[in-house]
Amino acid sequence: MGRQLSEAIVDGILGGSVYALMAVGLTLIFGVLDIINIAQGILVVLGGYLSYVLSVHLHLDLFVGLLVTVPAMFIVGVAIQWAFIRPLRGRERTSMSLLATYAVAIIIEGILYIIFGSNYVNLSASYTTTGPKIFGFYLNYIYIYGFLMALVLVVGIYYTLYRTQFGRTIRATMQDHTAARIVGINVNRVQALTFGIGVAVTAAGGMVFGATGGGFNPNTGYDLISRLLAIVILGGLGSIAGAMVAAIFMITLEGVVTVLWSPSWSVVVFYGALVVVLAFRPQGLLGRKAARAQ
Repeated sequence: MGRQLSEAIVDGILGGSVYALMAVGLTLIFGVLDIINIAQGILVVLGGYLSYVLSVHLHLDLFVGLLVTVPAMFIVGVAIQWAFIRPLRGRERTSMSLLATYAVAIIIEGILYIIFGSNYVNLSASYTTTGPKIFGFYLNYIYIYGFLMALVLVVGIYYTLYRTQFGRTIRATMQDHTAARIVGINVNRVQALTFGIGVAVTAAGGMVFGATGGGFNPNTGYDLISRLLAIVILGGLGSIAGAMVAAIFMITLEGVVTVLWSPSWSVVVFYGALVVVLAFRPQGLLGRKAARAQ
């Protein structure tokens, strides 16, 4: 029991970091564009399939393949924002964006079904099945590499937001779209690039998820988006730090409940924890009570 509990905690922290990376992309999009990207889950799956194609057909290493998939997903993100999000105007923009991103998710899911079918696929490499022995159990290298990659990317996003000129334009846009336009910020450009960045990280998240999650198919996006939304809401909409804390907390909690109680109850506790926290902190763990000016 002690070894299993240690394994659940370590896997939760390392695996939670990858969910944190995917959730950071989702919360970044919400913070700047004031929309919830329902397509984020299927975009993670799309990133996983791109890694699968490069690995199986071009024999590229999974991490080397990210040099192709991350820019590709960035372009996909910018295209989605330009074609489906930017045309939305008026007071109903936020609610209409839910329908727009859901439509994008359905389109991508349908294309993936046509190309790959409904069979589950796995991403494999030498480091997905081997690793060191820690606390009495073997930990595959992919968890360690995925954790380090997620850490580097999240730190890179944080540095970009708070230490660069582009980051200052992003934060200005997050605070007040109208004021940002008045001071000369090209809000449309900032929104497009931010959406691209938020989608680009799904390539990295999708690769690690595909190598550690026990397989995926086009239908996997539904489970992913429900988990990511729960994480983002728990952490606080628009809070990058909150998304990181919530992801590690929720995934670790789910693993611990699986060991101590039952796998069938782990999902119940996962979402139950969200309800309990929001009952006492409706704004989430690190969210702000004040609404952003529009």
